[in-house]
Amino acid sequence: MRILVTGGAGFIGSNFVRHILSAYPKYHVINLDKLTYAGNLDNLRDVEHNSRYKFIKGDICDAKLVNKLAPQVDAIINFAAETHVDRSILTPDAFIKTDVFGTFTLLEAVRKYKVKRYIQISTDEVYGSIAKGSFTENSPLSPNSPYSASKASGDLLVRSYFKTYHLPVMITRASNNFGPYQYPEKVIPLFITNAIDNLPLPLYGDGKNVRDWLYVVDHCKAIAQALHKGNDGEIYNIGGGNEVNNITLTKLILCALNKPASLIKPVKDRPGHDRRYSIDCTKLMLATKYKPDTNFKAALAETIKWYVDNPKWWRKLKNASFNKYYNKQYKA
Repeated sequence: MRILVTGGAGFIGSNFVRHILSAYPKYHVINLDKLTYAGNLDNLRDVEHNSRYKFIKGDICDAKLVNKLAPQVDAIINFAAETHVDRSILTPDAFIKTDVFGTFTLLEAVRKYKVKRYIQISTDEVYGSIAKGSFTENSPLSPNSPYSASKASGDLLVRSYFKTYHLPVMITRASNNFGPYQYPEKVIPLFITNAIDNLPLPLYGDGKNVRDWLYVVDHCKAIAQALHKGNDGEIYNIGGGNEVNNITLTKLILCALNKPASLIKPVKDRPGHDRRYSIDCTKLMLATKYKPDTNFKAALAETIKWYVDNPKWWRKLKNASFNKYYNKQYKA
């Protein structure tokens, strides 16, 4: 099988590329990535010379380029997206372009060249917040940030192309990911790397917002299962089964690094901050026999160790530009 992975130099995309090349020795991967601030070829140094891997720098909004690549592959898996909620509040236009128009460009290529499978990598944030219980794939969409609204819009486009054109598409909606190679603006790598350097950990509001944490390797395995065993036109939730509030998560990180709680810096809550995410993954488990393999605390410890052991990777990302954004965002 030949797979076009869009956004394959990002956090989840690069882990997925590595998983496919390792788990499926006969598969070939083309990685199309624009290399925005979060796209990083250092994420894939260990596979860059693999004969079954090819990198192409480009934008999923570039129809000419996408139409050149689509006839060469059996499947397209779309990780390419603007994903950071805080950035979407400051500059929502980039999210609309990539997450909506980019998705449209890929779907048109699937339609034109009869690509056999398309998977849209989405997020549980499209459902909004839920106080009790868990969202299923049939729950209404209720996004509360420009980021989640852009992802919901892309999902609706995918659904419409299945209903109108009968394209072989699927949507996966995952809970919050964590693991190696995650850009350090996200909460877990930000808090780990700040704690390493004895910098403040900016905790939104009262710290009681709850997220279901999914180890990125488990997520990649679930996507591969959907690729091989999922059904056209379906949506599959992918969760980790690890609901933890932010203050507890913060304390776990500080404890693992033997750092004091005094590093916690409460900051003003962000606009539209969802209180709790929770998704029901029964449908995926029944369809593909998937279940997360990794214990949360063990995976968090492994993740922390990776950042401790790889300072060269993240220190150059936390450069002057990052710190300028960070200081503005959290008013440090």
